[in-house]
Amino acid sequence: MYTFLAGIALLIIGYFTYGKFVEKVFGVNEGRSTPAYTHKDDVDYVPMSTAKNSLIQLLNIAGVGPIFGPIMGALYGPVAFLWIVLGAIFAGAVHDYLTGMISIRNRGAHLPELAGKFLGKVMKHVVNAFAILLLLLVGTVFVTAPAGLLHNLMDGKVTMGLIIAAIFVYYILATLLPVDKIIGRFYPIFGALLLISAVGVGAMLIITGAPIPELSLTNFHPGGAAIFPLLFLTISCGALSGFHATQTPIISRTTQNEKQGRKIFYGMMIAEGVIAMIWAAAAMSLFDGYNGLNDMLANGGPAAIVSEASTLMLGAIGGTLAVLGVIVLPITSGDTAFRSARMIIADYFKFSQKKITSRLWIAVPLFVISFALTKVDFTILWRYFSWANQSTAVIALWVGAMYLFIAKKNYWIAMIPGMFMTAAVTSYILNAPIGFGLSLTISNIGALIVTAVITVMFFNAAKKARAKNIPLDEDISNYNKVA
Repeated sequence: MYTFLAGIALLIIGYFTYGKFVEKVFGVNEGRSTPAYTHKDDVDYVPMSTAKNSLIQLLNIAGVGPIFGPIMGALYGPVAFLWIVLGAIFAGAVHDYLTGMISIRNRGAHLPELAGKFLGKVMKHVVNAFAILLLLLVGTVFVTAPAGLLHNLMDGKVTMGLIIAAIFVYYILATLLPVDKIIGRFYPIFGALLLISAVGVGAMLIITGAPIPELSLTNFHPGGAAIFPLLFLTISCGALSGFHATQTPIISRTTQNEKQGRKIFYGMMIAEGVIAMIWAAAAMSLFDGYNGLNDMLANGGPAAIVSEASTLMLGAIGGTLAVLGVIVLPITSGDTAFRSARMIIADYFKFSQKKITSRLWIAVPLFVISFALTKVDFTILWRYFSWANQSTAVIALWVGAMYLFIAKKNYWIAMIPGMFMTAAVTSYILNAPIGFGLSLTISNIGALIVTAVITVMFFNAAKKARAKNIPLDEDISNYNKVA
């Protein structure tokens, strides 16, 4: 299991090396007050400790993505490890850090507002609609996935409808109440379950000497699905995920000091990468090869893999705790997905969120739409979620590149992964049955052309933005308190 252990080691090394490099490129200002103080409202803007923010950030971003995605990505073989490691270090963590830090510098702004400021007013409206769609898909996926796991865990003794209703009740409370009342209070308990599941399964893989395959660039997918672009959309959370761009502003509004950003944003993405490595390794090693894994996925989906792997590795009691830890992940991302959607809509229409009635007017329609979406087949939802998710990541990376270009800093750290993922999402939508259904060759050629055109447009717009001297950060000169 050299590849598996080396991958985890590289993720940790990446945090201390490339993470510091990215932090240096951005240039933190420890003396600058953060939105948690300058806009404190005791609802969304609430100063919280680094430890609490880090744990909330991890639970926010780590839904079923770093588990279900790597399990399905494991069908491709050990090449999945490469994308998790390289993607998390050079794309995902950079994406999360820049999104979080730029948001901190701009009143805790969400991605649509940042896109409008740095990519143009038209993009603000486009990204706003896109982000709401993504968050509704995320919230819905993260209702049905944990409900299915709970249903299996209780041997079907409680109906799916009742479980879904209970999850929705929790989501409504977490969406409406101040961030420190439920999310800040209960996430440490949820975090313990998360750590039990991930560390427990990972440790047992090592102790039992599970036959984790070593590095190979061969495509082992039983169905022959192409590595590019499919692998890079199948494994999103755990390597790179646009959903994170909708979550980091929640924590950018509760961060006490810019210096904490690397631990909270870059570091928690690396932690998610470790979780993804563990579940990809478990899926590759425990089910009699890729055909066996493919059969289990066809019959029971990723949830069946989670339950089976947890029981095999940790026994009945430990396996149950591990499954509970996995259930916690989507629930703690689903609640903040709806919370983010509420905040984005409120920012867009400039609705104050001080009164709970103002929050209700926005939240209730979101939950009604999401409940209707739970009736759609999960696999179809996941395909649309995957494309919308990675397309959002592309937008966030281009926003980061624009910010750094205007600031005359090293914009390549965001631009290179942005270009790569632009090609991936374009190729996917051109080729996929849910898209245009073109041949893979034509789709890849089209993706290269689209990426080249967007890159030229970026440089033209970036030069104009730099010449106009667009203000990068919100002016807080009238605020005297230092965080």
